[in-house]
Amino acid sequence: MAEVDLKVGGRSYMIACRDGGEEHLHTLARHVDRKAEEARAAVGGMNEVRQILFAALLLADEFAEQSAAAPKAPVDAEVVAALIKLAERVEGIADALESGADSA
Repeated sequence: MAEVDLKVGGRSYMIACRDGGEEHLHTLARHVDRKAEEARAAVGGMNEVRQILFAALLLADEFAEQSAAAPKAPVDAEVVAALIKLAERVEGIADALESGADSA
């Protein structure tokens, strides 16, 4: 397991990660740091915790907007039919098990 020194909001944080995931974490930390700076510039006078919280909210808002705008995958009728059939089988098995437990 690797350890990475990430800088966010003017502070350093040692974070453990999987080997090979270091650069990805640095990229994510840079993104969070930019959002923390946006929060500080927009509101000012925030303590460190509120600045990071505001950055997290900005990132969550971005994610929600992108998720809402993303095209939805078409529903495959065959998959839906197979799932319904599977659910019916599971319900049948559960009923049989309950009946067996009741008579025992």
